[in-house]
Amino acid sequence: MTDQQTPVMEQTVQPGSPAPAAPKGPKKKKRRGKGKLIAGILVTAAVVVAVAVILWYFVFRETDQQGEVMTGTVEYGSIQSTVEGSGTTKARNSASVTPGTGTILELYVQEGDQVEAGQQLYKMDDTAAREAVTAAQESVDNAQKDLQAVYDKIAELTVKAPHSGNLREVADLKVGDTVNEGDTIATIVNDTKLRLSLYYSYAYEDQIKVGQTAQVSIPAIMDSRTGTVEKINKVRFVSPEGATHFEVVFVLDNPGTLTEGMEASAGLTASDGTPIYPYQNGKLEFYETTVVKAKASGPVEQFNLMNYGDVKAGQTMVQLGAKNTDEEIASKEEALKAAQEKLKTANDELAKYNATSPIAGTVLSCSLQEGAEVQSGQGISIADTTQMVVEITVDERNARYVKAGMMVNIDQYGTPYMGIVESVSMTASGENGVASVPAVVTVDNFDGSMIPGTYVSYSFVASESDNCLVVPIQAVKYVSFDNVTLPDTLDAAPSEGGDMGGMIDGEMLPEDGMTDGEMLPEDGMIEGEMLPADDGTVISDGSMAVPQRYSGGAFAKPLMSVAIPGGGVVVGGGSMDGSMGGTGSTDNAIVWVQSDEPPVNAILEPDPSWEQPKGFWAVPVTVGLNDNSQVEIVRGLSQGQVIFLGYQNPEQMYY
Repeated sequence: MTDQQTPVMEQTVQPGSPAPAAPKGPKKKKRRGKGKLIAGILVTAAVVVAVAVILWYFVFRETDQQGEVMTGTVEYGSIQSTVEGSGTTKARNSASVTPGTGTILELYVQEGDQVEAGQQLYKMDDTAAREAVTAAQESVDNAQKDLQAVYDKIAELTVKAPHSGNLREVADLKVGDTVNEGDTIATIVNDTKLRLSLYYSYAYEDQIKVGQTAQVSIPAIMDSRTGTVEKINKVRFVSPEGATHFEVVFVLDNPGTLTEGMEASAGLTASDGTPIYPYQNGKLEFYETTVVKAKASGPVEQFNLMNYGDVKAGQTMVQLGAKNTDEEIASKEEALKAAQEKLKTANDELAKYNATSPIAGTVLSCSLQEGAEVQSGQGISIADTTQMVVEITVDERNARYVKAGMMVNIDQYGTPYMGIVESVSMTASGENGVASVPAVVTVDNFDGSMIPGTYVSYSFVASESDNCLVVPIQAVKYVSFDNVTLPDTLDAAPSEGGDMGGMIDGEMLPEDGMTDGEMLPEDGMIEGEMLPADDGTVISDGSMAVPQRYSGGAFAKPLMSVAIPGGGVVVGGGSMDGSMGGTGSTDNAIVWVQSDEPPVNAILEPDPSWEQPKGFWAVPVTVGLNDNSQVEIVRGLSQGQVIFLGYQNPEQMYY
């Protein structure tokens, strides 16, 4: 490929046009741009100088344009921690009565009536309801019998002696043998006494009485024993001679030498001394004989059987092993429970047909009409409004101050009442990162002016300090002690009233960084939320002021507040380590104190970021209670010290 050459276009000269001039040499540029460059440099330099002047004037120049320094004084005063909130009233005792299905035959009350407990409210036809109760009661009775039968079977596995006596005809048993229901275990004879049955002529009918003594002759021992007439049976026994006789039963003690089958006779004496003899002799019998049979089946676990062995009444003779009856018992108990629930439901339904008032009080509402069919949702509402209840919730950090018996100020649209804390729950509930403790406040309402279901506001003093050192709330700054050296002593200079020694409400502040058993958070937040101020103000270091508003309509002002790591405060308690800080990353409270010489407890080299005001020294303090305007100083300051509050100028006030 050959290099391409740029074509040359021929120039055509129009007729009459002047001929082109001969080419000249290179044309030289003019030097006007140099002047513009110099002008731009001068303008830029002027701007830089102006900015420098502005920065010096507004930033680096020492001036009083921050505004006038505002100061305050450490003084003695009093401060309270008050909890406020709102709640809904309700009657302490209330009840609702709902009729059954049917027609109201008679209605005895209307709205506004006063009723007594047990007073009948209306009348309905309850025939069907009563029949349902009767059927349910029968089911309960049958279920109880079935369950008792199971327990009786279990009890019968233990074979006991029905009475004292001597064993005869004992069954041959071994451990492990199976005994079936109905098997004979043994025969028990009560041979401590003997019976004798004899027949006497009716001619002596009036001469023989129960309890009369007789001499019982026993030929076998050639002796006699004293017996007693136990029973007289007016039977008709005819002898071969044609005489009629009645039966007399004697009983006598057995000295241990007599036995059944011995022949015996008994002689009596008539009232005139004439002897009375029986028709013929009889035979001695054991006083009581019982054949013991098993009433349940099972293997022999243990036995105490021996022919002619003596036993006492209730003594265990044989113990049979129990079958697995747990499942059967559980089934019977479940059936009984279901029957009892049906009976309760039936009784509750019956009560709806001829209802009586469950409490004494006022009929608040009655939607029933005599002669009308009962509609769904209709009924009668009764309440005892002489005493009302307000359920409140108190933030967990103030719950420690709420005690049963505390007085509570109640206000309902300008009408004041006095309430009393009746109870405080031991269980807290959480919401939005803040836990609340329920409490119940009772209010006397004898005149009935407080209506159930209406809103009221309440307030009470949770804690207070009297005759304590206080400063304006803006005087306390919360800072970090990470990069400063604390003084050897953190106590304030001696003053009247002295130092409270790190105590709040008379209690020593904990030294382990814990409040109510929990470590204080290090991020200035409690359960993820920065503690807001009651009035929304922000301390100059960016942390929020106190107190905090709570869920459930309750908030505190003022509250106990103590600086915690990371900024913010703990309300209702707090933890300072006693030395107001130390090494490590912690946030603490300081107050700027005006003095020519540094106080003994001043921080000599404060952090530059604290922006130390001229003529003031940073003094670490321990704070106690605070409200919206002032803070209690527990340690660090003395009465009369002048303190820094902030700057003020005509246009703006800031701290």
